[in-house]
Order: sequence, then C-alpha cells, then structure tokens
Amino acid sequence: MHQEFIRFLNPIEAAIPAGRVIHVILDNYATHKHPKVRKWLDRHPRFIFHFTPTSASWLNAVDGFFAKLTKQRLKRGVFHSLVDLQAAINRFPAETNENPRPFNWTADPDRIIAAVKRGHQALDSVH
Repeated sequence: MHQEFIRFLNPIEAAIPAGRVIHVILDNYATHKHPKVRKWLDRHPRFIFHFTPTSASWLNAVDGFFAKLTKQRLKRGVFHSLVDLQAAINRFPAETNENPRPFNWTADPDRIIAAVKRGHQALDSVH
C-alpha cells in the first residue's frame, strides 16, 4: 500500500509549483507512516504531513463521504458487473455536486472535548 501512496504523492509534487509548501492531512493509517514514505518525505521537505488524532475518524471528511456513498449508492445495490459498480461509484460525486451543500459543523466543541476527557479517564482507570 505504501507504493500506491507514494504514486499518489508524486503527481501532486509535479503539479504544485516549486517553492510552495504542501500540507497533507492524513489519518493514522500505517501506510502513511511507512519507512519508505518517510524517506520520500525526507526527499520532499515542502510536504508537511498533519495527522488526525487517533480514534477520531469523525474528523475525517473522507470517512463521511464514503459512509454516504455506501449508504446511498452501494448498500442494497444490484450490480451485474464490475463496470456497473464502477459506473455507480463514479456517478455519485457527479450527482452530489449537482446540488452541493456546504457542511455545517453543529457539534459543540466544549461537549466534544469533555467527552474525550471522560473517555481518557475511563481508559486510564482500566489500566
């Protein structure tokens, strides 16, 4: 998987003008921290990786997108071929973008932080 990730990064490196810093927000998937990815990152210092907190997939907008794709397009879908499945997946972002709606964060940050603290306290009391 780390090879695919590096193949993903290379075109970004080529497309962004030299001298520009590139910030990449990532989850804590092991692929993103693989030694070969780290070596690639050492050779490309304008890339800065920012990792979301562990166990905070709800912060990752991509997770929400894939959950919506799964629920609205794939679950209970009938696909007679791989091509049909790919077409359904490819139509989803196009159809979603026909009527774009901004994401409005409605969660109270103080309640989230309090819940995280309670979770840490519960985990600490177990150990």
